[in-house]
Amino acid sequence: MAWQRLRITVRAEEADAIGDALLEAGALSVDAGDAAFGTDEEKPIFGEPGADARAWPETGIAALFPENADVSAALADACDAIGLPLPPAEIDPVLEQDWVRQTQNQFSPIPIGRRLWIVPTWHEPPEDPKAVVIRLDPGLAFGTGSHPTTRLCLEWLDRYLEPGVSVLDYGCGSGILAIAARKLGAGAVTGVDVDPNAVIASRDNATLNDAAIEVLGPDDRRASRYDVVIANILANPLRVLAPLLAASVRPGGVIVLSGILEPQQADVVSAYSQWIRFEAPLADDGWMCLWGIRH
Repeated sequence: MAWQRLRITVRAEEADAIGDALLEAGALSVDAGDAAFGTDEEKPIFGEPGADARAWPETGIAALFPENADVSAALADACDAIGLPLPPAEIDPVLEQDWVRQTQNQFSPIPIGRRLWIVPTWHEPPEDPKAVVIRLDPGLAFGTGSHPTTRLCLEWLDRYLEPGVSVLDYGCGSGILAIAARKLGAGAVTGVDVDPNAVIASRDNATLNDAAIEVLGPDDRRASRYDVVIANILANPLRVLAPLLAASVRPGGVIVLSGILEPQQADVVSAYSQWIRFEAPLADDGWMCLWGIRH
């Protein structure tokens, strides 16, 4: 089966309405994104708490229709239903493909640091006997090792983690950092996440990797102190959580903070400076990984 794809550009305030109207007019799916995607005018939106949550000034809409649908008529009906002038449109055929294979081809094994490899289950692991392999497939929870924020944390673990230490992975997502810590020789490892789907994903991935870690929701977490606390989230929540995360590190222990853009570094350091003496950060493509010792 083949499909047809409709592309239009609308103002931000029109995006939700036209998306719903296109679905009512027969679209199988509707996707919204920055109309300037891939250009110098692109405006990345990360959804940080406290950040400007407005959508892109101009929103690109892509709607998928069946092969035999009258897409022009569907667009006209949708616009008429919400009182929107008919915008310029592009309609392209989308040929049948093996979507599973196409998706899998986007994800290859990722080497990180001296030992770590992140390997999807459909790939063979490297033959290097010294390789520390984490089996991980893309899923609902954030963190597959492809983003600089995750890579920086993994590089820190590969470089600095000492055997037998206790580790807290706060905001564990897919569980990748907690699993990596355990496979690199950490002792007791705990992952915590506010998202129930992330808790499930972390537990499933820990089982897949035969990694003995504890994964908890926020209400299950017990007050405790760890040798290493690692949090790969975003700058604003890291600032808000500073008292909680700092209190989770034992004196002389280490905190590792990622998800921080370079211009945000000073504010995050300031939020933790009364508890933490920071060392030289790790950096990758404009992202920073801050780490330091608890007083």
